[in-house]
Amino acid sequence: MHRMAVMAIIAPDIPGLDRDKCVKMAVVHDIAEAIVGDITPSDGVPKDEKSRREREAIDEMCHLLGGGHAAQEVRSLWLEYENNSTPEANLVKDFDKVEMILQALEYETMHGKELNDFYESTAGKFQTELGRAWAAEILRRKKLRTNTTQ
Repeated sequence: MHRMAVMAIIAPDIPGLDRDKCVKMAVVHDIAEAIVGDITPSDGVPKDEKSRREREAIDEMCHLLGGGHAAQEVRSLWLEYENNSTPEANLVKDFDKVEMILQALEYETMHGKELNDFYESTAGKFQTELGRAWAAEILRRKKLRTNTTQ
């Protein structure tokens, strides 16, 4: 989530987008995982059950924060991200995918393994021009790395 927040900070200005909101959303988007863990598709947990667990975790987290403005802001940002309901949420969702494939490229480079499933899982799923552009750059670098190691 740190790298996603940095992405929000260094992204070029996009008219109508609230950069500060993107930074905050990037920071809180996975906060439920602090309680429920990182539930992935390979865990076999149905989507509605994952959502129920994460909502309970957000409720617990907001209770721990003592309610009030900060807790409401965390809840609001998290729900906005989960519902993909704003341009900021669209962009932060893209940052999440970009970060995942960037991390895959780093692992491939360090360990000499191919992690194509990560790239394939994001193909065609970027919602913003910036997300598509950054993903294309990562794929370009992957291709360069692949070509130089063969």
